[in-house]
Amino acid sequence: MPGGEAVTRMSVALHDGSSTMRTAEIEKPVAGPDDVVVQVRAAGICGSDLLMNAEKTEPDTIPAGHEVAGEIIEIGSEVDPSRVGERVAVETIGQGLACAACWYCRMGQYKQCLDKAPNEGGGFARLIKRRAMGCYRLPDNLSWEEGGLVEPLAVSVHGLRRGGLSGGETVAVLGAGNIGLTAIAAARSMGAGAIVATGRHEQQIAMAKRLGADVALPPDAPELREAVADLTGGRGVDLTVETVGGLSGQTVEQAVDLTRMQGRIVILGGFRTPLTTDWLEPLLKEQSILFSSCYSVLDGRHDYEIAIDLMASGRARLGQMVTHRFPLEDIQKAFDTAYDKSTGSIKVQIRQ
Repeated sequence: MPGGEAVTRMSVALHDGSSTMRTAEIEKPVAGPDDVVVQVRAAGICGSDLLMNAEKTEPDTIPAGHEVAGEIIEIGSEVDPSRVGERVAVETIGQGLACAACWYCRMGQYKQCLDKAPNEGGGFARLIKRRAMGCYRLPDNLSWEEGGLVEPLAVSVHGLRRGGLSGGETVAVLGAGNIGLTAIAAARSMGAGAIVATGRHEQQIAMAKRLGADVALPPDAPELREAVADLTGGRGVDLTVETVGGLSGQTVEQAVDLTRMQGRIVILGGFRTPLTTDWLEPLLKEQSILFSSCYSVLDGRHDYEIAIDLMASGRARLGQMVTHRFPLEDIQKAFDTAYDKSTGSIKVQIRQ
């Protein structure tokens, strides 16, 4: 470093509160006793990033980005020194900020932590700071791109575990965005029988089939109900995973319709407005409707651990989802590409 001076600032990407992502310089993070600082190698653009940017009216002060993989370059005083240089997938939302002491943390439900550390910024940056316990080692056979897909796969693994997926059960996945596609891959690798998926774009439908869907159709395809009936003897699927969310309850109604009596529905999609829903049909069908958000420890294992195992073993081959890669300096172009599905985009990542 020129003059022997320590670097105290870093490049990040911030939304300007109007319409544009721009690079800027902010103070670099400093590790506390239980923290690590990770040099970001891959950060994925999530559908929620697109939605949140569309709603922003004030400029960002810290970077977003929660699908993160990178290399530990600094550690706090209480962290094992051998972790320096470790390749990790970073759990940025829950365990990476958790206190580790409250009741929810002791139960492994880190996202529900009652005393989280302040969020000093996400993965659209050169560096990110998180609790060491929220950084999961990546096996050598996983690339940085695959490491950046651990987070969305863990979301889907969590949803399927909460939904009680059993081997051989039929599954419907509504939506073939990033979470829908990882839900298909997770369901296939976790022992599902027939899988039916919906997707709006040709590249999503094609990818859904490559990741394990037996049938993939547009959500308004008239043959969708017939396909479900054919695969289930007319009963409907055992488990439906809704991954769309948004501003309409149409996918919730479709989930109720496609799911058998006494079947289960897991809601992964983030709905951005209150919904008016007819609860009579799911009541008469005795369906269970569960909500699932992010990841946690269930039955003694964190969803990140399972997601990494599924990818490292080759049972979930998600690297093919990454269609576009951009440097941090081109983050607006990356967001434009992720928004515009006519580009053929599925997963867009910032690579550093």
